Amino acid sequence: MKTLTRSFAPLLAVAVLLFATGCNTVSVRNMQYIGGPTFAPTDPTTIEILRTPPTRTHVRLGEVTAEPYSDSVSVTKIEESLRTAAAKMGANAVVIVSDRTEVTGAMITGPWYGRTLEQTTGRVIVGVAIRYTDK
Repeated sequence: MKTLTRSFAPLLAVAVLLFATGCNTVSVRNMQYIGGPTFAPTDPTTIEILRTPPTRTHVRLGEVTAEPYSDSVSVTKIEESLRTAAAKMGANAVVIVSDRTEVTGAMITGPWYGRTLEQTTGRVIVGVAIRYTDK
């Protein structure tokens, strides 16, 4: 019995760690525009997060979408996730075009004879990754 408990302890520690950090994470997707220019990846720490389009000349590279798993996820962590995804496209900045709550999925509940469909909602942030063209 003691060996079972000893081998179970590391698995329990990993499960607790995943549960504790799972609620404070951000799911990020990026979609590069077809036919657009391609650039080498940039340093995520240099990427600006903008709320309005810049006056500098630039090209649009693609869209970056972030979905925090809970309301407790900090703005800093969300912005860090956006920067990391935009850096893969070679961006210099991300222009936030949408930050709202929307339907993100659905869940079926109830017994087999009386099931109901409940929509799940969550925060979704969409930004456009851009690259400055002026020197």
